[in-house]
Amino acid sequence: MLIKRKRGWEIAESQATPEHVYADRRAFLTAGTAALLALPGQPALAQRVDDDPSKAFYPLKRNEAYRVDRDITLEKVASSYNNFYEFGSSKGIAHAAQALRTRPWTLAIDGMVEKPMEIGIDDLLKAMPLEERVYRMRCVEAWGMTVPWSGFAMKAFLDFAKPLSSAKYVRMETFLDPKMAPGQRSPAFSWPYVEGLTIEEAANELTMLVTGVYGKPAIKQFGAPLRLIVP
Repeated sequence: MLIKRKRGWEIAESQATPEHVYADRRAFLTAGTAALLALPGQPALAQRVDDDPSKAFYPLKRNEAYRVDRDITLEKVASSYNNFYEFGSSKGIAHAAQALRTRPWTLAIDGMVEKPMEIGIDDLLKAMPLEERVYRMRCVEAWGMTVPWSGFAMKAFLDFAKPLSSAKYVRMETFLDPKMAPGQRSPAFSWPYVEGLTIEEAANELTMLVTGVYGKPAIKQFGAPLRLIVP
């Protein structure tokens, strides 16, 4: 007798995308939006920028040196399919992320720098050369998006922070507020989240600190008010 045990990633043939849809890229994207990216029972979140102090900076001039051969992903799609583990592990985290308070928001620049300091996000925006870049990203989870990000090259931030010549890495640490962000109560991760780059990686021209998206200030599910993008 043959006993077949399905692996966790296997699906029924009836769940596979029809070939005629897959062959038509636009139809395939539409199917993906309906099946994967919509939040059941809820409309896509609109961009809320009326109370954002940085709204006067946007939209920014697009840097045409960064081009892609793909259509821009619809904002309602990109804003509804997000990771934000501070608020939970679901891809439909956008509504939960609205609990994030983005003002006041202060950055601490310390460690191996010439002059440790603290600076508010809005003051940082005034000090940085802001621009828009279109980046394409492809995830190991087998989805992709093409998004117009606004912000500044991390190289400009390094020039502002003035790391010592002996510094080898940039260490980034997120906020820590379990009362606001319930995902930070989970023991599955060490909080606050920490990420790092070598100085060379951080200074690469493609590495970007994002402050806005789709011509407006970044929304909360995108990691507002400051997010790292490393193509």
